[in-house]
Amino acid sequence: MSELISVEELQLAARNHALPLEALRWNVTPIGLHYLLIHYDIPEVDPIAWRLEVGGLVERSLSLSLDDLRTRASVELAVTMECAGNGRVHVEPHVVSQPWLLEAVGTARWRGVRVAELLAEAGVSNGASEAVFSGLDRGVEGGEEQFYERSLPVKVLLGSDAVLAYEVNGVPLPPQHGFPLRLVVPGWYGMTSVKWLARIMLVAEPFAGYQMRHSYRVRYEEDEPGEPVTTIAPRSLMIPPGIPEFTSRARVVEAGQCVVEGRAWSGAAEIVAVDVSADGGATWAAAELGDPGLGRWAWRSWRFTWAAEPGEHQLCCRARDAAGNEQPLEPAWNLGGYVNNAVQRVTVTVID
Repeated sequence: MSELISVEELQLAARNHALPLEALRWNVTPIGLHYLLIHYDIPEVDPIAWRLEVGGLVERSLSLSLDDLRTRASVELAVTMECAGNGRVHVEPHVVSQPWLLEAVGTARWRGVRVAELLAEAGVSNGASEAVFSGLDRGVEGGEEQFYERSLPVKVLLGSDAVLAYEVNGVPLPPQHGFPLRLVVPGWYGMTSVKWLARIMLVAEPFAGYQMRHSYRVRYEEDEPGEPVTTIAPRSLMIPPGIPEFTSRARVVEAGQCVVEGRAWSGAAEIVAVDVSADGGATWAAAELGDPGLGRWAWRSWRFTWAAEPGEHQLCCRARDAAGNEQPLEPAWNLGGYVNNAVQRVTVTVID
């Protein structure tokens, strides 16, 4: 892995933050520890003047205040959200962007109004194929001045658990997580869940905004269209055992029975297995899965008892979902460094 990143990448890293791996011990991530990616600036929003506009190919246009949304039937979902660029620094050659290691993830309880119910209230007109979600965050990317905008097929939304969330973990959304309203799309990478939401427009043709046309696409050449990034690939992360060395984060563990714990998740299907290796992936043993008590869209706990013997070891964990998707041993490269779900590797020194 390249050890050099640019000043520009350091600026991105300073603005955004990842989950400390020891925080995997919480079923629901404390909101201050949840991963955070802010594309442009956090907009200043007056909650009194703010409105959500729903229009385009609908039978009834809507203009809703925050109080209007709160009076509607609500739902709360526990959702594991992960950045599509998680693991980017582990791909070679180096990809210039937010330098995520493996910790761009978190699980929160989001409360709000189901998107499908709001679209039903507005009435989807014939010919509407996509819903375009527009945020209030504004910047320049790829030489284009833009608001952050993403779209989803109407058919996908009507059959999904997508939520327009105004609360997280029982409190109003904080500014950095999209106050006063954000989209949350369970099972999809985090770029889909537009923050500081201001407008939903139903359109007939596929939306060709920058974030759909160029960003978040798996491409190997600059001039190819590539494939869009969609649902989260399976991943497992462990809480690194023992204690860390301050700068390197290298782990030191006492010999004997060592309990290794972690979380696993997938957007495509439920997690059905997690395996653990103590020799860099040469041999594997099954971990014990915890109860999926948080529901389909949240991570699942796992636990493995390792007989730690003195010496140097490399711990690995890999997840498999019900659709047969399994984490690869090595990262795969693409221009954006997206969807790198290769197994986590933790070097451990075991001492008597």
